[in-house]
Amino acid sequence: MSGIVAAGVYVPQFRLSSDELDDAWGASHASGVDQKAVPAADEDTLTMAVEAAERALEDAAVERSAIDVVSAATTTPPLEEGDFVARLVRALGLPADVASATATQHTAAGAEALSRGLDADGTALVVTADCPEGEPADADHPFGAGAAAFLLGDDPAVAVEDIGWYSNETPGVRFRERGDRHVDALGITTYERDAVREAVTEAVSSLEIDPGAATAASIHQRDGSFPYRMAGDLPISNEAVAAGTVVDRIGDAGAATVPIGLLSALSGSDDDLSIAAFFGGGTAAAVACRGTLSVPGLGGIDAVEPISYAAYLRERGYVVDGEVSGGGANVSLPNWQGSLAQRYRLVAGSCPDCGGATFPPEGACQECHARVDFEEFEAPRTGTLQAVTVIGQGGAPPEFAELQQRDGAYAAAIVALESDEGTISLPAQVTDVDPESVSVGDTVEATIRRIYTQEGVPRYGVKFSPTE
Repeated sequence: MSGIVAAGVYVPQFRLSSDELDDAWGASHASGVDQKAVPAADEDTLTMAVEAAERALEDAAVERSAIDVVSAATTTPPLEEGDFVARLVRALGLPADVASATATQHTAAGAEALSRGLDADGTALVVTADCPEGEPADADHPFGAGAAAFLLGDDPAVAVEDIGWYSNETPGVRFRERGDRHVDALGITTYERDAVREAVTEAVSSLEIDPGAATAASIHQRDGSFPYRMAGDLPISNEAVAAGTVVDRIGDAGAATVPIGLLSALSGSDDDLSIAAFFGGGTAAAVACRGTLSVPGLGGIDAVEPISYAAYLRERGYVVDGEVSGGGANVSLPNWQGSLAQRYRLVAGSCPDCGGATFPPEGACQECHARVDFEEFEAPRTGTLQAVTVIGQGGAPPEFAELQQRDGAYAAAIVALESDEGTISLPAQVTDVDPESVSVGDTVEATIRRIYTQEGVPRYGVKFSPTE
């Protein structure tokens, strides 16, 4: 069995405190959750998956062309039907012939994705990303967001020693009806706790290791007290459970919570044993890991950008209709698809005659104006703002009206990207920042975000955010 070569974590910057929930509703139905991560208006499971995967890939001495398998897990894909992994592969610039799979419908999907990646013949990228929703008055209170990515292969930093499974039908425990975006449960407290606890205990007990030797354990985390309750029949210490618990800081991020907790826990000595225990839909899985790993993005777990409850409702789209009126700068889907190399990977062209750079790489050279066959290259993903303006309320084109309703005014800029092949400039939105604080000369880096939704299809591409 292979193991974890590198990994990455992404958690959105916004945080909603339980105090805000309590003030809004008179109670917070999020036991042990101090705050939860909130995706911005232009973020979803795909954009978070891309960001976590980029961090894992950048941290590994592995070429993207060497990835053989991509496996993803989420309970909240952007579309109920429509391939998730194909977009992930394209956005990351991975080979088009990779084997792929998406696990969904339950919060143990991350274990399914990991298992497929570990069984792969070659190098595998496994990504889990989630941002569940519930009825605002109660079920929604603990739900957060985040993503974790694992690069799996031979000669790992963290060896995966064993995986254990257990399945038993548990109707009424965390489900979502077809066509409904809100997670529900029957709320039969004792029944739910006993069902999950039994499944987790059986899965962990089936491992060919001593769970009592674990120094860290990331156990199914629907609230802050749940992991400790689920470990009650196992010889796992409270200190080990605490080391893998992140729900108190990011909320219940669905299929991504346990993977993020596991990566947070992998910071001990090389001989330390860590356990991840998943549960979802009656399926439980346990993964035993040994080793240590430095994981980029973990600082985002504790990052805090507080928002009000009213801002939370806007960012999640609870109080925005999302209807787009008017044509705006309509781009047909075939034309959009044909420009994905530029929108995702910033592919430009170098002129073979004068060496000038042209973006996009089509038509005449922007330097010598000759009609040539460009030599394509990827522009750097870090650049400088050449010009910037703020699009205030009511000033956005129709396709960006929903973004403005949810996120307020935004910055639009001309970004210069310098490389050995030349400098290109392109228009883009600036995200993750107060638009009034953005200035010419600022350094920014590319990130993949949702641009807008048209004809029912989400469209994604590069935006830029300030460098840290």
